Amino acid sequence: MNSWPSFYIPPIESDLPSLTLKTTSGVRSLEKKSDFSMYVCGITPYDATHLGHAATYLSFDLIHRYRALQGSKVLFVENITDIDEPLLERATRDNVDWRALASDQIDLYRSDMTALHVLPPQDFVPATTVMDLIDDAITVMDRNGFVYQLDGDLYFDITAFLSDLPLSLPDAITAFSEKGGDPERPGKKHPLDPILWLSHRDGEPGWESSHGFGRPGWHIECCVIALRYLLGEHYLESTGTGPAIDLQGGGSDLVFPHHFMSAAQGAALLGRPFAKDYVHSGMVGLDGEKMSKSKGNLVFVSTLLNDGVDPALIRYALLSDHYQSDRMWSADKLSRATEAVTKIRTALAREEVVAVQSTSQAIVNAVANNLDTPAALKALETWAQETLDGNSLVAGGAGELSRLIDALLGLAL
Repeated sequence: MNSWPSFYIPPIESDLPSLTLKTTSGVRSLEKKSDFSMYVCGITPYDATHLGHAATYLSFDLIHRYRALQGSKVLFVENITDIDEPLLERATRDNVDWRALASDQIDLYRSDMTALHVLPPQDFVPATTVMDLIDDAITVMDRNGFVYQLDGDLYFDITAFLSDLPLSLPDAITAFSEKGGDPERPGKKHPLDPILWLSHRDGEPGWESSHGFGRPGWHIECCVIALRYLLGEHYLESTGTGPAIDLQGGGSDLVFPHHFMSAAQGAALLGRPFAKDYVHSGMVGLDGEKMSKSKGNLVFVSTLLNDGVDPALIRYALLSDHYQSDRMWSADKLSRATEAVTKIRTALAREEVVAVQSTSQAIVNAVANNLDTPAALKALETWAQETLDGNSLVAGGAGELSRLIDALLGLAL
């Protein structure tokens, strides 16, 4: 499926240090390499795009930009979970065809990402387009001894991977239940075993497969899409002992069970680790409360855009908090972004400005340090204020700084 238009990344003059990221296994400095493969979990297209989505995709856009500026060929894949319980439930509630709902929300997501200057993936893959790949993958996992049947449904045997659980077993069972799992189903080998293939239920869509008519589970969709589109068509025949891909990313709500289960299934398929690094962004709330569908307090990018908000202000406001922090959105945050961007744009339009070299390097160093965008924006705002104050001005330099923030931060100001 087509993603959305790409953006020109202007060349920058600063030397880029190694990118350091806080991953699930600790702080890691990513070595420079010619190819960098990144898989980011995409939307379930029943509500797109709220500010939590936007914050997540901006985070990985920063990694994409940094690696590209370092000279890596970034292999970036993103899925669309266009067959899952939330989508079907929303379509039933609204009495619309689930495919039409998905299509409308995917189009809206594309336009939101374009407005926010997020670099597109090379492959933007709906789960409904890879049923044959999922069928083949389940066959391989079955042959490898990881699949069992229960009343016509196929489950993945997770027991070989339980030593890697990122939380206690009781907490994992609770989280699994809250996020679509069925730990209490009688007959399962282990409460945490996830569904691989769900036999057909009345009123639900289904696909023919060698495992019967039905539809896949959530985790196998991402696992297969990531490996197929990052490793190539013959990924099931690939060899090696190291991680299959460089980075798996998404919101912190995906740490468990989704990323844990996807990684386990990838290892069961290939006999090697799924990803070298796992990176997660924080959650976005609204005025002191968690932002969620159930609370009815989601703030959508499209709503802000329709209200006339400059998308650069939305991007700036989201970058003003650290990507891994849980943060709150408010009208005040947008007002502060408006004030800061106005000041920066005014300074960038000046022919004489404060020398930009130290500010440029401060911005680079901040981004290289686990995407510390608050520090980067603080350096930029300080430069703008000093320029407007009119002290120690020199001719030129604004264009260089403008290109830097466009390239590194995606802020075309």
